Amino acid sequence: MPDYEDVCALVPTRNEATTIGDVVDGLYDVGVGHVLVVDGHSEDDTRQIAREHDADVIEQSGSGKGQAVREGVEHIEESYVLLLDGDATNPPEQAPRLLDPLVDGRAEHVVGDRTADMQPGAMTKLNQVGNRLINRAFHRIHGENYGDILSGYRAFTRESFEGMFLSAEGFGIETEMAVECARHNIPVDVVPTTYRARPEGSETNLHPISDGARIIFTLYSLAKTSNPLFYFGSVGAVFGTAGVALAGYVGYDWFVKNISHEALTMVAGVLLLLGVQLVMFGVVSDIMVSLHREQRQRIDRLRED
Repeated sequence: MPDYEDVCALVPTRNEATTIGDVVDGLYDVGVGHVLVVDGHSEDDTRQIAREHDADVIEQSGSGKGQAVREGVEHIEESYVLLLDGDATNPPEQAPRLLDPLVDGRAEHVVGDRTADMQPGAMTKLNQVGNRLINRAFHRIHGENYGDILSGYRAFTRESFEGMFLSAEGFGIETEMAVECARHNIPVDVVPTTYRARPEGSETNLHPISDGARIIFTLYSLAKTSNPLFYFGSVGAVFGTAGVALAGYVGYDWFVKNISHEALTMVAGVLLLLGVQLVMFGVVSDIMVSLHREQRQRIDRLRED
């Protein structure tokens, strides 16, 4: 059995008494050296059960998965971190799939692709549709295909994580990590994993509509520094399209009905001008970001030399 002594499994939990014991035991069974449970103020016996199964347990100082992950990494001294949920939806016996690319030096961040083996009942149809849309949007905005950016089953070097700028409090943390990997050109590997249905008696902490909206907002807002042409260009296109539509209406009434709309004409002109300016600003920002990336690559090469 492989020895992952320099690996710490980070397990954020909240009311996972039904499953946390099996998750911790499964991680130790595959050779993971350390398990840290960050508990988000559970009202059941999650913390007690985790300790009984030899996991280190800390109670989260804040709230939300994102804050739990950041706080957990601060307590970890090992070089590699394995992140997974405490609800047994991520099979701990598949941990070596994610850890081996790290230990072998082939990647600094590994994403477990849940869509490779989605078991019946593991994800609702609404969540599956939302997951596909978000992954396509990420690929369109950031130009990278990480398979399943919302996966909570992933592994990474502690060093690469500490170089990320992460601020999401809730489930947007996975999206932020994916964006940071794309932004900083962190070597990423994608491996197939199984996604199981939650055991009976275990309730999800994810709210599809509200959390999905926050994830989409996070993905879009982060585009302003990684793909400003898309960020500002999309807003400019909306204003420009509205201006063209309004100008068409004004023109139709003027030429066909001989009715003038002075105020609407001014509004149409302002919308068109604003749309063009936003697109131009996006182009200039995109050039600046590209130059910044090239400069960072030169600096990184000089450091390696």
